[in-house]
Parts: sequence; C-alpha cells; structure tokens
Amino acid sequence: MATIAASFDDAFIPISGGNAIPLDDILPWALFGTLIATIFLYFVSTEQGAYAFFDGMYVHEYVHDGRHLLGFPCH
Repeated sequence: MATIAASFDDAFIPISGGNAIPLDDILPWALFGTLIATIFLYFVSTEQGAYAFFDGMYVHEYVHDGRHLLGFPCH
C-alpha cells in the first residue's frame, strides 16, 4: 500500500486546487486560439465559395474534403 501512495506523491501534479493558473496568463492564449480557429473556419467554410480573397480554386481544392467532412456544401 505504501508504494501506491508514494507514486501519487509527485511535485508536478498538484493535488490541491491552490495552484490555479491566473486568468491573465490564460486570456492571451485563449484569444489567440479563438483567432486561429476563426481563420481556419473561414477558409474551410467560405473561401472560394461565396467570397474569395485569393484568385483561382487552390484554396477550395485544398480544403474540399474538409468542407464535406464538416457538412459545408460547396457544389
């Protein structure tokens, strides 16, 4: 029994909730992740469809299968 209890006594795994990450440290990463996700969603859902930033069909062909996988119609 002592060896099982000792395996959970690790300094890198906080057991109590006293070491919470402050919101000021999380907020910039959460905003960055939201921005990247929004850009990705735009390219998969809209680019080369109703609106296009780039000429040609390169972006459309690159994300074509992802559009169908996520349920976006494209043709």
